[in-house]
Amino acid sequence: MDAQVRPLMRRVPSVDAVLKELELETLATEYGRRPVADAVREAVEEVRRQLMAQPAFDMDEAAIRGRIVAAAKGRLEAMMKPYYQRAVNATGIILHTGLGRAVLPVKALDQIQQTLRSYSLLQVDRQTGKRSRRDERIEWLLQRLTGAEAATVVNNNAAATAIVLNSVAKGKEVIVSRGQLVEIGGSFRLPEVMAFSGARLVEVGTTNKTHPRDYENAITENTAAILRVHPSNYKIQGFSSEVPLDELVAIARKHNLVMIDDVGAGALIDFSQFGFEPEPLLADSIRQGADIITCSGDKLIGASQAGLILGKKILIDAVRKNQFARIVRVGKLTLAVLEATLELFLDESTALREVPTLQMLRRSPESIREHAERLASQIRDKSIAATVTTTSGFSEMGSGSLPTQNLATTLVAITPQKISVDVLAKRLRLHEPPVFARIQNDQVLIDPRTLRDGDDAIIVEAVVAASAAGE
Repeated sequence: MDAQVRPLMRRVPSVDAVLKELELETLATEYGRRPVADAVREAVEEVRRQLMAQPAFDMDEAAIRGRIVAAAKGRLEAMMKPYYQRAVNATGIILHTGLGRAVLPVKALDQIQQTLRSYSLLQVDRQTGKRSRRDERIEWLLQRLTGAEAATVVNNNAAATAIVLNSVAKGKEVIVSRGQLVEIGGSFRLPEVMAFSGARLVEVGTTNKTHPRDYENAITENTAAILRVHPSNYKIQGFSSEVPLDELVAIARKHNLVMIDDVGAGALIDFSQFGFEPEPLLADSIRQGADIITCSGDKLIGASQAGLILGKKILIDAVRKNQFARIVRVGKLTLAVLEATLELFLDESTALREVPTLQMLRRSPESIREHAERLASQIRDKSIAATVTTTSGFSEMGSGSLPTQNLATTLVAITPQKISVDVLAKRLRLHEPPVFARIQNDQVLIDPRTLRDGDDAIIVEAVVAASAAGE
C-alpha cells in the first residue's frame, strides 16, 4: 500500500463503528444484527476497493462513513427483500414455469390461510386418534373425478413416473415407443428417469411410426410393463402413427404386463369443447383399462406442483410402500391446494368459472381485444416517449401443455423512442412488482390474457417509470 492510499484507508471506519449509526441500529432492530453487520462489512470492503482504485479521489471521514451507510442500507434492502414475490405476467404464457406456472384458485388461497395459520389436520384419524394416510382426501376426490380404484400424490410428475417404474419394474424391462422418449424442462429425459428408477428401457418402433407388432415382438420373459407417454410438450405431425391406448392395454393383458399411462399435463375436463385438439382425460385412461396413470397437478388441472398417481389399488399400495415414497412425499401446503382445486372439478361449470388457468384459457378474443385497447389508451394518456398500439398475436398454454395450439389474442405493442426495447423490458422486470413482457419485432409486447386484477395499473406505472428513467 503506497503512501497516497494509506491515509485514506485510515479514514475508513470499522464495521463496529458504523453499526453504531442510529439508522443502522434501527435496521438491526427490524432485521436482526447479523444481516445488518454483513451488509456493513460488504459495504466497507467495497469502499476500500474504490479508494485503492482511485487514490487521488480525496474524501474526508464523514463522507466515507456516509457512503458506507448508504451502501449498507442498499445492500440490506436487496438482501432482505422477498425473492418469491408477486410478479405481473404480461407474456401471454398461461403456465409460465419461471413465473410459478398455475395461478391458484381463490378457494385454494382461502384454504391455505384457514388451514395453515395454526396446526392442521394432516395425518391423524379423528375417530381413533391414530396415524392415518395423508393422501386420503386426495384419493377420495380423484376416485370420484376419474373412477380410479385408488390414488396417491407425490411432488411432481417426474417423481410420479420414477416411483411407479421403480415399484412395478425395478430390474425388469419396460417397453416404450421411440416417438415417446420425451425430454421435459431442465433437460430431464425419460431414458435417464427410467435408468434412475432401476427399470430397463426397451425402445420399439421409429420416431414417427410404431405398430402393435413392435410391442409384441419386444416382449420377453424379463418384460414387466408397457409405458405410454403422451407427448404433451411436442407434437409429431404428418406421416406418423402410434398405437392407441386400448390396443396397448389388450397387449399388456395378453402377456400379463402392467400398462402404465403417463398422460403428462393431465386433464379432468374435455378441452376439445374450447376448440383444442383432444387431450387424454384421466377418466378415459381408467375406462380404457390402464393399470396405473401419472400426470401433473399444476398444468391442465391448475393446482400446485404435484404428481398424481392413480389406478389399480394393488399397484397404488405398492407405490405407497416404496422406500422412495417418503423422499417424494408432499407437504400440507400442496395437499391443501390440491384438495381445494380438485373439489372445484366436482362440478365442471364451477371449475371453469373458478380455476384461473381455465379462466384465462377461455377468454374470448373480443374481451381480450377490448382489454388491450383500454390498456393501450391508458398508457398513451401518460404521454410517454414511445409509440403505443395494439396488434394481433398469439398466447400460449406453456409448460409443455397443448403444444402447437396457439390462442388468438390482441397485444399492446410498445415501441420506445429514446431507449432500446431491451432496456425497456429490463426496466419493467426491475420494477416493483416486476413486470414480464415479450420482445418481438423491436417492440415490447403485453398480452392481456394473463393479466390479473390490479395488473393494469401496475403496468401503466411501470411503463411510465421505465420510459422516463435515463431520459
